[in-house]
Amino acid sequence: MKQRLSLYVVLGFILALTSPGYTQTYVPEGNDGNVMKIKPEVEIKAYAFDLRDVQLKESIFMDAMKADVAYLKELDPDRFLSQFRTHAGLKPKAEKYGGWEDAGLAGHSLGHYLSACSMYYALSKDSVFLNRVNYIVRELAACQRARGTGYVGAVPNEDMVFYKVALGEIKTGGFDLNGAWAPWYTLHKIMAGLMDAYIYCGNQQAMDVDEKIADWTHRVLRGLTEAERQKMLRCEYGGMSEALVNLYALTGKKEYLDLSYKFHDNFVLDSLEAKVNVIPGKHSNTNIPKVIGSIRRYELTGDKKDSIAAGFFWNMVVHHHTYAPGGNGNYEYFGPDDVLPLTDNTMETCSTYNMLKLTRHLFSLRPTARYMDYYERALYNHILSSQNRKDGMTCYFTPLRMGTKKEFSDEFNTFTCCVGTSMENHVKYEGAIYSHGSDGSLFVNLFIPSVLNWKEKDARITLNTRFPYSDQFSLTIQTKKKQNFPLRIRKPYWVKGQYTVKVNHRTLKNPVVDKDGYITITRNWKNNDQITVTYPMGIHAMSLPDNPKREAFFYGPILLAGDLGKNEPNPTDGTPVFLSGNESPAQWIKPKDINDLTFVSTGTGEPHDVTFKPLYDFTNDYYSVYWDVFSPSEWEKQKKIYKQQERHARELDERTIDLFRVGEMQPERDHHFSGEHIFTGENHTRKFRLAHSGGNMRFTMKVDDKLPNQIVLTYWGMDNRSRHFDILVNNEKIATVDLNKYKKSQFYDIPYDIPEELTKGKKSVEVMLQAHPKQQAGPVYGVRTVRME
Repeated sequence: MKQRLSLYVVLGFILALTSPGYTQTYVPEGNDGNVMKIKPEVEIKAYAFDLRDVQLKESIFMDAMKADVAYLKELDPDRFLSQFRTHAGLKPKAEKYGGWEDAGLAGHSLGHYLSACSMYYALSKDSVFLNRVNYIVRELAACQRARGTGYVGAVPNEDMVFYKVALGEIKTGGFDLNGAWAPWYTLHKIMAGLMDAYIYCGNQQAMDVDEKIADWTHRVLRGLTEAERQKMLRCEYGGMSEALVNLYALTGKKEYLDLSYKFHDNFVLDSLEAKVNVIPGKHSNTNIPKVIGSIRRYELTGDKKDSIAAGFFWNMVVHHHTYAPGGNGNYEYFGPDDVLPLTDNTMETCSTYNMLKLTRHLFSLRPTARYMDYYERALYNHILSSQNRKDGMTCYFTPLRMGTKKEFSDEFNTFTCCVGTSMENHVKYEGAIYSHGSDGSLFVNLFIPSVLNWKEKDARITLNTRFPYSDQFSLTIQTKKKQNFPLRIRKPYWVKGQYTVKVNHRTLKNPVVDKDGYITITRNWKNNDQITVTYPMGIHAMSLPDNPKREAFFYGPILLAGDLGKNEPNPTDGTPVFLSGNESPAQWIKPKDINDLTFVSTGTGEPHDVTFKPLYDFTNDYYSVYWDVFSPSEWEKQKKIYKQQERHARELDERTIDLFRVGEMQPERDHHFSGEHIFTGENHTRKFRLAHSGGNMRFTMKVDDKLPNQIVLTYWGMDNRSRHFDILVNNEKIATVDLNKYKKSQFYDIPYDIPEELTKGKKSVEVMLQAHPKQQAGPVYGVRTVRME
């Protein structure tokens, strides 16, 4: 026990822990004077309207919202609250939910649910949601009183976890903190939900609960050294810095601003402040919230280092790590710059949810079209595509493997992080359609059918359109008196050919596009003035940065996916390729039915042509987003190599029984990873696991109980150190490994036969990599079990 804590302090802390008994979407809004006690230190050039001031009209976004709202109504607050009550020594009122709510990350879903209900109440004034918000807050307050510490949560063994943190006893492998799964991440979601309840529903009790959580956080962290705190921050901590900065803005209490710096990851954030690229190999959704906290703090303090970090990060992610639909990450991780592999585990929904939050902050500071061009691309093609609009279920990943299909959550037994963010995604579309500038201007950012009630101007603006099923939209201004303000309409990057802008049916000659990419019209607006804009859309391509011949196709901002039917494509045949000279894809992808955005390739598909439709319209059918495009002469040269490589990859995938990506949160939980003297790290842009000092690694792998099996371990060569270890399957040694014999600087996939008697009648086996005395097991970069050829 550390001497700096007296026995009495420690005993008091134990008793306190064990005694029974602004917002996640926040960007500067026009109501700062009404809600926020701390106003921005820097100029906000584009304020968001309150959610309650914008109403959607019928559209695909309205359909998505309706599906989400129906799901929110199905959910039972008492099931989310079940473990909060249990951990507070109170009797639960309902059985807890399944999925991640029953697997260590309990509580995060409640935070998202509270935010979603609060936002939807602001939009709809539906008392069902206000009642749920108020009920949840009362229950959390009761749990907080029963605990008597200020803390409220549902993470397993949380009291001992944080008690050890307060003592400086910290163990983490990246997603676990003293054996708990990302407990600060979960706490951030709860705090954010409480702030949303306060801002959108006026619930003062929510702020009281939130402040007590923050005060408890201060007590936990106040005794840590800098080294101990930085070690703690190796575990994913969500947006704790953002939550505390927002709490400072809401309360005016500087101690919460000071506390936000306790969640400043020096390695990542200081590097970004110096414009040093540390993104490759990092977990996407761990790091985006860090820079959201930075940019929010910049708004309130003017600290330019925070602004530099956020801006540099956004540029690197959007321009070097983002797929055509606007999402990022493969298996949740950023790869090397400009290398985007296509797998079934691309584009975690949470990461794009957070990138859109970051984008709105950056836009508020510098309202340029490039931010909203990205926002539109990600909103239509990833966020909208991540939801099944028939039942409100969501994708964890939106897969981009050629010839893939989506997998959606179920209602009550998933509750991943992406189910949580999806609850919010589809009840806040209104937030970015319009902004109002510090100069009194109105920004029209997105072309989503809606009605804006601009209270400051006593004006009503209606946006009518069938976009993206039409290239035209109109804005009608209703006002009781003439209004003079600049109207700024985004000119998107995808506009093809001559666009037109009409005011009251008269075409403007040479409408001015300002330096930020907005068409600006300034005049005295009167009642029923109408602005009509036509932005011609066309087919255009976006290539993978690491493979210019592999392209995705867009119609305007809408990503088109090729329909491959209800049956998975034959692995040996692969997906079609397109044979074209130097022609633009607009020459050979033609409309089939422009009213529902279906297109077809014409005479270029090999072995057959393909019908395309928006990615957001796919639910159960197989599709491809990226396609290989060759000239006929190139195809003759590539065909044999292409087919051979694809066949080998497909055959390996077909033989694969189980794939374990070591060093990553969910795969390690799925494979029951544990060990002694274990270490995780990253080299050559891939995660690895290592057991040192004679330690071991243990995990389970699925096997085929009827056929011979192999286990394949991935190593890196030229690692000439003490790397001698045994491989055991169900405690039987099957091989001894000396990594020093692999001499080239490359990855090696080495197979080891598993004796059939060890797999007969079994669906899985336990694998142990046992280091020899004073030796190391690994580093291992990946594991798979395969059926022998």
